Amino acid sequence: MVLVVSRSGTGLFGGFGRGMNLPVAGACSSPRHSGAHGHRAAAAAGRRGGCVYGGRVRRVPWWGVWPAVCAPVLLVGGWMVAAALQPTPFSQVADTISALAAYGAADRWVMTVALFGVGACYVLTGLALRPAAMPGRLVLMAGGAATALVAANPQTAGQAGSLPHTLAAAAGFVTLALWPLPGRRTEPAAPVLLRPAACASASVVLLALLVWFGVELSTGGALIGLSERMLAGAQALWPLAVIVACYRSQRRPRGAAR
Repeated sequence: MVLVVSRSGTGLFGGFGRGMNLPVAGACSSPRHSGAHGHRAAAAAGRRGGCVYGGRVRRVPWWGVWPAVCAPVLLVGGWMVAAALQPTPFSQVADTISALAAYGAADRWVMTVALFGVGACYVLTGLALRPAAMPGRLVLMAGGAATALVAANPQTAGQAGSLPHTLAAAAGFVTLALWPLPGRRTEPAAPVLLRPAACASASVVLLALLVWFGVELSTGGALIGLSERMLAGAQALWPLAVIVACYRSQRRPRGAAR
């Protein structure tokens, strides 16, 4: 039997399968190529990102990179500016991000707006990250919604704190650490940062940072602020890395519909 590329797709022709068209994941159809030459052309197109996921191209829209870029910029810029506006010395190593948006903080609106913006950016990034599997995109968007809820429920003074704030923060950190796993793609032509090994590695690192932050928080450690910033920063940078990798790898084949 010989596997060739036909006008109607990838077909299997031989003594037992003449005329049968069977779809092959990752293959590209071309009316001008057949046999070994057709295989080479299809493989080259797959490497260029022109045909992926069974011949259907999932593309990051042109606007998709911007919310992914804005998320870490808003997050880091927010905590830097808000800390500088505090009348008393503020430690980025020992004090939490939430303290900058808490009731009683000076110019608390700065960090509040930044958190709302970061949450919105995660939601938009999830919408734009079309190459990823839908469950992962939904988990990422849920993390964005939880981040917005953190801003909407500021931390209160006293040891009791704010239960809605705590629950929203926990939900946000957990979902943003786990979303790479359900967002992975197993197709050979999938972008490298969406492949299972990369997604598993990202979640392991993010969960390790989450455990570190949890230990510091529960024990009243001296590195609560640093561990939180390492965790939040890494969670903001990973979607950016993924969406940039997808955007750079995609190529629109000639004649494809926009």
